[in-house]
Amino acid sequence: MSAGKLIHFVAQSVDGYIEGPNGEFDWPIMESELSDHGQELNEFADAFLYGRKVWDMMSGFWPRAEELSDDPHDLRFAPVWREFPKYVVSRTLEKADWNTRVIKDDVADEITKLKASGTNLVLFGGTTLAAFLTEHGLIDEYQISVHPVILGGGQPTFHDPERFDLRLAEARTCDSKVVLLRYTRA
Repeated sequence: MSAGKLIHFVAQSVDGYIEGPNGEFDWPIMESELSDHGQELNEFADAFLYGRKVWDMMSGFWPRAEELSDDPHDLRFAPVWREFPKYVVSRTLEKADWNTRVIKDDVADEITKLKASGTNLVLFGGTTLAAFLTEHGLIDEYQISVHPVILGGGQPTFHDPERFDLRLAEARTCDSKVVLLRYTRA
């Protein structure tokens, strides 16, 4: 059995933020090509991975997405999200619904074990967990969708990183609006 991979998939503004100065996350564009790429990630993944803040946002929307949205992407992804295995890393969360396991301690060891067992993971968004996993060399690929907006501040995509080199694996434009960049560790 081969080792699993961990992909960090994140939406960012042109100026490098994942949320605006007041926590805004109303700016990402999810049209057909980027939605199709998301479906490819779902087919790759054995489980989704979240930090607490992103988990709270996701678990607040996806269980009721069909009630809240008529967007084709949302309608396609909602049943996938509810059924898919998920892990959330949190020191404070005791339990999580929707086929989710909470990882509280020994995060690097737990993720290493998952990858060693052949589990492919997709980490959605977040900076704190992504920084921790980057520091421990556990992220194999960074997929950054750059959206056509300047937020002028907020939460940066990379939180106080040490310098490390990447190799560009792919660059493409989705729906003539969003640039998708795929990088692997050099």
